[in-house]
Amino acid sequence: MATVLIIDDNDTLREGAVAVATRMGHRVYDADGGAPGLELLRAHGADVVLTDLKMDGLDGIAVLEAVKNYDPDIAVVIITAFGTIENAVEAIKKGAHDYVQKPFSPDNLRHRLNRALEWREDRRTRTRLEATQEVLSGARDFPRRHDPEGAFEGMIGSSPAMQKIFKMIEKVARGDTAVAVGGESGTGKELVATAIHRRSPRAEGPLIKVNCGAIPESLMESELFGHERGAFTGAVKRKLGRFELADGGTIFLDEIAELPLSMQVKLLRVLQEKVVDRVGGEQPVPIDVRIISATNRDLAAEVEAGRFREDLYYRLHVVPLRLPPLRERTEDIIPLARHFAKVLRARTLSDVEGFTAEAEQRLATHHFPGNVRELVNVVEQALVFADPPLIGVEDLPSAVGGEPGSSDNAPRRGSMTLPDFLEAIERREILDAYETSGGVKTETARKLGIKTSALYYKLEKYGVGTINSRD
Repeated sequence: MATVLIIDDNDTLREGAVAVATRMGHRVYDADGGAPGLELLRAHGADVVLTDLKMDGLDGIAVLEAVKNYDPDIAVVIITAFGTIENAVEAIKKGAHDYVQKPFSPDNLRHRLNRALEWREDRRTRTRLEATQEVLSGARDFPRRHDPEGAFEGMIGSSPAMQKIFKMIEKVARGDTAVAVGGESGTGKELVATAIHRRSPRAEGPLIKVNCGAIPESLMESELFGHERGAFTGAVKRKLGRFELADGGTIFLDEIAELPLSMQVKLLRVLQEKVVDRVGGEQPVPIDVRIISATNRDLAAEVEAGRFREDLYYRLHVVPLRLPPLRERTEDIIPLARHFAKVLRARTLSDVEGFTAEAEQRLATHHFPGNVRELVNVVEQALVFADPPLIGVEDLPSAVGGEPGSSDNAPRRGSMTLPDFLEAIERREILDAYETSGGVKTETARKLGIKTSALYYKLEKYGVGTINSRD
């Protein structure tokens, strides 16, 4: 499911386009003008923007320029009338992906949207690979040991438990053995996978990360193994799967326990024969990848319950590596909190320089069931509400020992705009539900009364998975 934003001041045409995109299964937002359309873009994001060329106020060209400035990887499709094709061509020169001439049929619009989404996915893939290569280009100069403050490949931990993990990473990185990273949600499994890859002989190759729980089962085979043109409706060209994109490098299969049994069989064949079968393909494609998997579940118990194949378990679980929860390395809490306070200052527009001794004492004695992810959330909340120069006890959420009426209460609007105020409330509610659910996304979505796919979008929007030790 993609997010489609439709902008047109013609109500009939806009409503028809909304109906088509909705029937395709996409999340759809619509606006009757350029300015409200851009507000929706900032609030919800978009994979494809379908915008009329001629509108009062901000026209399609202005919308195009604003969208490309916001995110150059969003596919923009221009709606044009007869006699304005030349303008549409000019829009394409300025970055539009395609145009559709009105009046258009539902089939024509579906075709244009599918083509735009293919382009969007290709752009995302290239962006991921380029970002990976950019990181890897500096890998040779990256420090090969942790510094005195306990930093190691983006992770922080001077505790004996984390020092042991760092040594294990250095050892397992040398070979090509499958690694299974375990640990509670929020302990930093993705960072471990990245560290293993960067210190391995495959460091010059790609690192492709796959969240098995975020891909709909109906799309999983195509996403992992690719498809040929014409393999199914909407397959307008060949698409390489994640395994082929990882060829010569590493693939990180996060939330591996979410993999359906039908896909477990196919993954087992990939591991055994080192080939993938594209959907609709006739010949297997050889691949050379290292597998790192991760889960916050007990995979042995999943095998016992019949939800995970035993043969696949032993293929993936060659080298198990368990990350300790934050409560087992309490000496790392304050260094991590200080680090996050520095990292998050810019995002929260805060001039706070650190914590009072009392605030640090409260943090050091908190249980942190949400692990490092919870700590990140606590620090960010405190930065939002604290007055310089230091975060005090009164600025901490009450769940961490802050004073009643502090930052865990409803955000105070103050000088915030209404959209920012509402977003702050939404963010707090979602992250609170996520933490109290122990990082289990299906349970979080159930508590919030939203679809799991919507939760993934919101977690990505609010930064879960982007700052230090996230799963």
